[in-house]
Amino acid sequence: MVNEWIEFTTMKELLEVTDGNLASHVKALEQEEFIVVTKQFIGKKPNTRYAATAAGKLAFEQHLNALEQLIKQSR
Repeated sequence: MVNEWIEFTTMKELLEVTDGNLASHVKALEQEEFIVVTKQFIGKKPNTRYAATAAGKLAFEQHLNALEQLIKQSR
């Protein structure tokens, strides 16, 4: 992982999704304990940040490995 933490607005812009769409996916990842969520205020503005847990990093690595296997099998 390149960054340990990413903010909601940055992730929304990178993924080009709506607030609601991202929020529903984040909620599912949090329920599986693949990410941790930190909410705070910077000045008077709310700020939400996310970080992958060890379990989340492992699941992501396994997902990438499975995709690589699918690609190899399709060649």
